[in-house]
Amino acid sequence: MNYKKGRYSGLIKPLFGLIDLVIINVTVFNYDINLKNNVYLFLLYISLMWIIISVKNHFYEVQRHTRIIQIIPLLFRQIIIFSILVYAFIGFFKQPIISRLALGNYLIFTFFLISVFKLLTTFLLKKYRTVLQGNTRNVIVIGGNDKARQLIKTFNTRLDFGYKLQAKFSVKDENFSLENCFDYIIDNNIDEIYFSVSELSNKQINKLIDFADNNLRELKFIPDNKDIYSKKLKYEYYDYIPILSLRSIPLQEPVNKFVKRLFDILLSLFIIVFVLSWLTPILAILIRMESKGPVFFKQSRNGFNYKEFDCYKFRSMTPNKNAHLHQATKGDQRITKIGAFIRKTSIDELPQFFNVLFGDMSVVGPRPHMVSHTNMYAQRVDKFMVRHFVKPGITGLAQISGFRGEVETDKDIINRVKYDIFYIENWSLLLDIKIMIQTFTNALKGEEKAY
Repeated sequence: MNYKKGRYSGLIKPLFGLIDLVIINVTVFNYDINLKNNVYLFLLYISLMWIIISVKNHFYEVQRHTRIIQIIPLLFRQIIIFSILVYAFIGFFKQPIISRLALGNYLIFTFFLISVFKLLTTFLLKKYRTVLQGNTRNVIVIGGNDKARQLIKTFNTRLDFGYKLQAKFSVKDENFSLENCFDYIIDNNIDEIYFSVSELSNKQINKLIDFADNNLRELKFIPDNKDIYSKKLKYEYYDYIPILSLRSIPLQEPVNKFVKRLFDILLSLFIIVFVLSWLTPILAILIRMESKGPVFFKQSRNGFNYKEFDCYKFRSMTPNKNAHLHQATKGDQRITKIGAFIRKTSIDELPQFFNVLFGDMSVVGPRPHMVSHTNMYAQRVDKFMVRHFVKPGITGLAQISGFRGEVETDKDIINRVKYDIFYIENWSLLLDIKIMIQTFTNALKGEEKAY
C-alpha cells in the first residue's frame, strides 16, 4: 500500500482545528474578562467545549465539493452553541465576577476571526487545486450512462474540486473486464472509484466492493436516471433494519419551520410598515385614475396541503370576467399602463406580504397558481403536487431561474416543478436570502417574462 505515500491531505483538517484552538485561546487575552486565577481552567474548558462541539457539529467535515452556502450555517451553529457553553462557565464554576460584556465582545471577535479563516482557507484550497493542481485525488469512472458522462464533465471542468480523471471504462466494450480495471487502479495509484449501479450485475458490484475494501480504495456509485437512488434519500434505522425515505423535507423539522416563520413575520412586518404604508395610497390614486375598480385584486390560489386561500395583488388589469381563468400573456390588452409598470417591477406582488403575515404564504417558496391551472397541471405534470408540501411564496427558485410568468409550453411548467422540488428538498435560510437578493436584482434590471 504505497499509493498514499507523499499525500498530506489527511493533515489539513487537524491543522485547521489546531489553528482554531489557538485563535479561541489567544483571543481571550485581548479582553478584560476578569478571570483572575481561573485563566487556565477557562482555557481548558473552552478548548474541550470547542473540540466536542466540532465533533458533534461535523465542523471540519468540509469536503472539496462543499459549497460556501453550506459552510456558513456550519459557522453559525458552531459559534451559537459555543457561545452558550462559554456563558455556562459562569454558572457551572460559580464565577459571578466575570464580565459578561467582555465575554460577548470576545465571542464576536472570535467568530469573526474563525469565519474569515475558514472561508479564506476554503477559497485558497480551491485556488490551489485549480492553479497549482495540488491536493488532488486520482479517480476512474466505470460506466457510460448519462449520469456517468455528467460526472466526467464535472471532473474535467470543476478543477477546484481537485479530482483528476485518469480513465473511464465502458461496460459495453467487448474487452471490458473488472480485472483490467483492478490492474489499472493498482498500477496508477487510483484513490477513488466511481461506478454506474445500473450497468453492473450484483455479482460484479460485490466483486468491486471486495476489491475496494481489500485495497483501501474509496468506492462510490453513480445512480441511474431511472433508479430511485437519483433522489435525495433519507437513511434511517428502525432498530437494526435500514430504511430509506424517498423524500426529505427540511421544513418539516420544527426548528426549521420556526426559523422560517419568524423570518417571514419580521420581513413582512417591515415591508408593510415601511413600504406599503406610503406606497399603497400613491398606487391607489394612480390605479383608480386610469380605470374604475378596486385597488386590490383578490384571487383564489392553492397553498399548503392544497388548501385554498385568497391571494392579494395590486390590480394591474381592467376588471374582467376572465381574470380567474386566463393567465396574463405578452401584449395582453387587459393590462393598464400603470399595471404594466408594476408588473414589470413586481410591485404588484407586494400586498402578498399580508398573506405572509396571515400565514397563508411564505416570502420564498413555490409560486401559487390559479385554482383552475393547479387542477389542470396536477393531471398533466408529474410530481406537480409535491409543491404543496410547503407554503407557496411571493418569489421562488424557479422564478429567479427564468421560469416565471406565462406558461407557454409544457417545458416551462416541468422545469418550474423541478426547481420547486429542489428548493423543497434543499431548503435553508441562506437559500431564501439568496433568492430574495436575486429577485430584487431581477426587479431592478427588469425581466423578459414580467408582463
